[in-house]
Amino acid sequence: MGNAPPPARRPVRADGRRNYDAILRVARESFQAKGSAASLEEIATGAGVAVGTLYGHFATRESLIEATTRDGLTALLAHGELVAAGDDPLGALMDWTCEAVLFSSTFRGLAAVLAQGMRDEDSHWHEGCLAMERCGATLLRAAQDTGRVRGDLTSRELFDLISAAAWVRETSPAAADRSGRLLELFVEGIARP
Repeated sequence: MGNAPPPARRPVRADGRRNYDAILRVARESFQAKGSAASLEEIATGAGVAVGTLYGHFATRESLIEATTRDGLTALLAHGELVAAGDDPLGALMDWTCEAVLFSSTFRGLAAVLAQGMRDEDSHWHEGCLAMERCGATLLRAAQDTGRVRGDLTSRELFDLISAAAWVRETSPAAADRSGRLLELFVEGIARP
């Protein structure tokens, strides 16, 4: 009885995969246009599926948001590893921080989803947020070790600063153009003279 093989998993049907891909494509477009509060019913209709099919693939709005931004998070983490290999720890931290702000403001409402995901261990985003924080912590420690960044800045505070800058960027079209200036001010605030 205890040695019985696990039950075989049913293969994903081709139409199920097409539906999944269509939902993700339309969701990305809808979130870009309308933010994280975009209508799930409209997403389902745009994907040519019933809303029940959407919920069959994505039980919650948060799980759909996570799936639509998964590739962006993967790219952000890979970028962190790439810049960490360089010889300018402060430059690497700032480069990655700029990318993190851009990622976190992919669409209206994502910064709030990420901030909530960091606090909520049951969130679909919790592990992704922790991965972002670990990546930022590695870069932050390297910059702090050079003495070029204040030593009392924590990785959680860095995550909060990224979230705040992303929120400003996503809620104000004019701020998006000034995001470089905001990050310059951020650097001045954390750098040691």
